[in-house]
Amino acid sequence: MRAFQDLVDEATDADVTGWGFGWLDGRATEERPAWGYAGLLAARLPTATAALDLDTGGGEIVAQMPALPERMVVTEGWAPNTERARALLGDRGVEVVPVAPGDPLPFPDATFDLVTSRHPVRPDWDEIARVLVDGGTYLAQHVGPASAFELIEQFLGPLPRERLGRDPEAEAREARAAGLDVVDLQTARCRMELYDVGAVVWLLRKCVWWVPDFTVEAYRETLERLDAGMREGRPFVAHSTRHLIEARRR
Repeated sequence: MRAFQDLVDEATDADVTGWGFGWLDGRATEERPAWGYAGLLAARLPTATAALDLDTGGGEIVAQMPALPERMVVTEGWAPNTERARALLGDRGVEVVPVAPGDPLPFPDATFDLVTSRHPVRPDWDEIARVLVDGGTYLAQHVGPASAFELIEQFLGPLPRERLGRDPEAEAREARAAGLDVVDLQTARCRMELYDVGAVVWLLRKCVWWVPDFTVEAYRETLERLDAGMREGRPFVAHSTRHLIEARRR
C-alpha cells in the first residue's frame, strides 16, 4: 500500500462532482439492495408519458436508462452537478432544471405521471403529490437511518439523535399525509468495505453532509488511526441503509 500522504493527496485532488462512485473501484466495495433500483427504473420509464427525476446529481442514473419517456425532466440543486447533467443528458433531449433544496418545484400541478429519485436530499411529499397526475407514481430509493454511521461516528462521536432520522415508516406516514398511497416499502442494510484511507477522504469530500467540517488537517489523527488498521489487512467495515418506496397519488 502506498504512503499515507500519497493516498490522501490523491483523494484530495480527485474530482467529486456528479453522483458516480467509479473512483472507488479497487478501493472500496458496497453491497446493493436486492430490488435493483436501476432495473426497476429502466422498466418503468418507457411506460411513462412525462417523468421527473429529483435530485439527479450529475444525471448518472438517468443516463444509464436504455429508453426514456417522451418528456424527461431532471432537477438538481448543486450548480456543478447541474452542468454535468446537462452535458451528460442534453443529447437525449432531457430537460435539466436547477432547483435549490427546499424550493417548490417549478412545474404546474399534475404535470408528471412518474416521479423518481435515487437518494433524494429531503423528499418534499406535498410537492411530489402536487406535480403527479391522479394515479401517478413516485418510485424512489432513499437513504435510510444511520447509513454509514460506523464511519461518520469515527469523526463526530456518537450521534444517537441523528440515528433516528430518515426512518422509512416515518417517511411512509408523511407520504400518506400528502395524499399518496404507499404500495411498496422495502428496506436493506448493505455491507461497505473501505480498503485504504484515500477512499475515506474521497467519500467525506463527496458526501459533505456526513462530516460537515471535514478537512484532512482537522481530522488527521483519526485518518492516521484508520489507515493503520487498513495497513494491517483489516478493511474498515460500515453499513449503508436503503429503502425502496413506491407510492401513488390518490
